[in-house]
Amino acid sequence: MGNFAYLLADLIMGLSSLISFLLFVYIIFSLLISFNVINTYNQFVSIVYGALYKLFEPILSPIRNALPDLGGIDFSPIIVFFALRYLTPFVAEAIIRLA
Repeated sequence: MGNFAYLLADLIMGLSSLISFLLFVYIIFSLLISFNVINTYNQFVSIVYGALYKLFEPILSPIRNALPDLGGIDFSPIIVFFALRYLTPFVAEAIIRLA
């Protein structure tokens, strides 16, 4: 059972890293689009940003609603990014210790 716990913890850490990377790309795309650096009429940009938007908007929307109005600054992606980066090792360690 111990090997399975290590494999599961590694899987969770790997998925967390992948999701963190995709969220980072989403944050960068959002900034570049909001400052008109890249054009959303570009088909590649539209497809990538649309997919990332559909992936992360269900996660970010409840956090946005819970946060107070901060004058147009959206901290919800940053909160999710740091939660993924710093809470995932605790979850993986808990899985290993339970085995």
